[in-house]
Amino acid sequence: MENNENKKVIFSGMQPSGSLTLGNYLGALKNWVKLQSEYDCYYCVVDMHAITVPKEPKDLRKNTFEVLANYIAAGLDPEQVTLFIQSHVSAHAELAWILNCFAYYGELGRMTQFKDKSKKLDNNAITAGLFTYPTLMVADILLYQADLVPVGEDQRQHLELTRDVAARFNNRFSETFKIPEPFISKEGAKIMSLQEPQSKMSKSDSNDNSYILLMDDADTIRRKLKRAVTDSEGVVRYNENQLGVKNLINIYSKITNKTTDEIVSSYDGKGYAEFKNDVAEIIIEELRPIQEKIDYLLKNKDYLEKIYIMGAEKAENKARKTLRKVQKKVGFIPR
Repeated sequence: MENNENKKVIFSGMQPSGSLTLGNYLGALKNWVKLQSEYDCYYCVVDMHAITVPKEPKDLRKNTFEVLANYIAAGLDPEQVTLFIQSHVSAHAELAWILNCFAYYGELGRMTQFKDKSKKLDNNAITAGLFTYPTLMVADILLYQADLVPVGEDQRQHLELTRDVAARFNNRFSETFKIPEPFISKEGAKIMSLQEPQSKMSKSDSNDNSYILLMDDADTIRRKLKRAVTDSEGVVRYNENQLGVKNLINIYSKITNKTTDEIVSSYDGKGYAEFKNDVAEIIIEELRPIQEKIDYLLKNKDYLEKIYIMGAEKAENKARKTLRKVQKKVGFIPR
């Protein structure tokens, strides 16, 4: 791995819930790839976050391998960035416990994602882990003294909590943590559901026509695009009154690097059928080499194992330095 000592640190991660979506790829992964040569990047598969809701162990193991393969196939270079599995670095759990004692019940209860997820569960099914998982996210970021965290709107609240807890700890015990800043990509918009374009594309959606998976085959992609919600106007335009069309233009733009104006002008006088068909083919061609690489990597798990072992060793070294400093400041006796 190259020397990253003078580079700013970026941290981020995704949950292992199987193959990632086109939204994950265009909204995050593709941007991560662009950042890897400029920053010291730590990207992990956050398997500890995944178990805040029930998971089959065999599915979690399979999905963890898949997400790691997705990372590499999308262009993350294990020689440039630190790729690891969250549970392989025990400092995440250790720091999360300490920071639980500095995060307030009220601020955790106000977390939008907790409120949204807990509404779908019976009170007797809401675990302490679901309630406190934002503190684990705080630990994830602060362990690596991250300068920047790539975030979308749905994660901004968690980053604010991170900044609040870090400042609270620093004020009590002296400077310990860097206060991370959000890294907002200038590269285009969030990718929305193909069926409900006012909502973010998500694999948890009950309608599988609402999302495209990185491993969807060509026929599946064509079918989903054909069924994508548009409107009755029948004209390809980029505005807030045509959210479905706007979303497809954003996908087109993110893949081809064409501006929205260029795309709109090229479909002047053409209908939605031709536009949707072209978007489908652009997606298919973008994902083809990624799918081939994912397939190859999942057949070579020994290679993936070398990557996550190497990544965990590097992550552990950096995380332990922060954890030891924190333990000393709160009064723990060193071993």
